[in-house]
Order: sequence, then structure tokens, then C-alpha cells
Amino acid sequence: MSKLTDFRLLSFDVYGTLIDWENGVLTGLQPLISSAGLAKKEALELYFELEKTQQSNNPDMLYSQLLTAIYPQFAKRLNLPPPDDTESENFGSSVGKWPAFPDSVDALRRLAKYYKLVILSNVDRESFRGSNSGPLQGVHFDKIITAQDVGSYKPSLKNFEFMLKTVKDDFGVDKSEVLQTAQSQFHDHHSAREMGIKSCWIHRYGTMGSREGDVVYDWKFQTLGEMADEVEREARGKES
Repeated sequence: MSKLTDFRLLSFDVYGTLIDWENGVLTGLQPLISSAGLAKKEALELYFELEKTQQSNNPDMLYSQLLTAIYPQFAKRLNLPPPDDTESENFGSSVGKWPAFPDSVDALRRLAKYYKLVILSNVDRESFRGSNSGPLQGVHFDKIITAQDVGSYKPSLKNFEFMLKTVKDDFGVDKSEVLQTAQSQFHDHHSAREMGIKSCWIHRYGTMGSREGDVVYDWKFQTLGEMADEVEREARGKES
């Protein structure tokens, strides 16, 4: 079996892997959740259902617009009064303020010593710019690919095909040298397996994406920090 240090490029999911998607969503939906007395698990399951449907029905919709559209749907499913446009738009524009996981920034900076770092995210460019300049503290990525660039949302294979072509054209990196690094089984790991891309599962506890379908992966860590630790351990072993 190959080692982590055999790869040249890490392709990252962002929201759920680097950014605390779950707490970001729950904070944004809090007015509706509180009004309905909804439990955290139920709220996330409803949101995940609505997001999945919206992405499937509107693959070319910007993620911020998609969230704006979901907010009144969420209220309707809870039999709450329709929110006004400002409330919905505030939820849509909140993505760039969602917090990073405590280990993300340090781990990314350590991993950058060994790999090209590429973003393959379901958000739009503006939302990711907010995350990168804010919670991710300006970490450098060698390439940023969003759903806006591709015109579809993961788990569509189009997104992975687009990424593979881009990294081959820009960096001369082959598919065998790419490691998909992500939390979500539904959005990332199953598609990576179908595409023949190796994957590393960052198994953040509590996030919804890992509960979708069978679990597939080549490596597994609880945090990105633990992955960076293992990469450094392998690198030291090669040097000795």
C-alpha cells in the first residue's frame, strides 16, 4: 500500500473538513431552531435533506444563493411564519464567517511543506474568499476550485473530473498522485472511489456527511492535525 508521502497533491473539501460546517449552519439557523424547539440532530438532518435537494435541482446556483433559498424552506417545514428576505439573505451570506476547526490552519501550513494544496469545494468564490481571509487566516492554496467554477455540486463526478484535468494541466500531477482529503462520505469519498482517486477521511465527530451510505476510504484520521502528524512522521522516516 502506498504511503501518504507518496502523493504530490491534496484536494480538500472545506466545509466540514477545514471549516466547522455544523456549528456554522446551526448558528445561522438558530432563530428558526429556537422557535420550533428543534433538537440539534433533527435540525442538521433537515438542513442536509434540503441542501441535497436544492443542489440536485439547481446545480448552477451559487452556494450563498442556495442557502438563502433554503432558509424559508426550513421555516416552512417547521410550520413557522415565512422569514423576511433580509433574514434569508443573512443566512446565505454567513458562510465566510463560519469558524475553522482549531487544528486546520496549523495543519494546512505543515502539509504545505510536502504537497500542493487544492480546494475542491461546493461553495462559491466569494464565500470561500471570506473563509480564507478570515477563519483560515490567509493560508495559501495552490488552486481554488468551487462549484461556481464547475457549474455543479459534489458528489457529481464532473467536479472531480474538472479538478483532475486542472491539476494535470497546471501542475503536471496525475490522478495517482492526488489524495482527496475530506470529511463527507456522501460528497467526497464515494465519488473519489468511483473516480479511482485515493482518499483520506478526516472523521470529524458529529458532522452529517459521514452518515450517508457505506464508509469508504484509504486513510482515516480524527483531525487534519493528526494527518499532518503522520505525514511528518513518514517524512522523518524517509530521511533517516
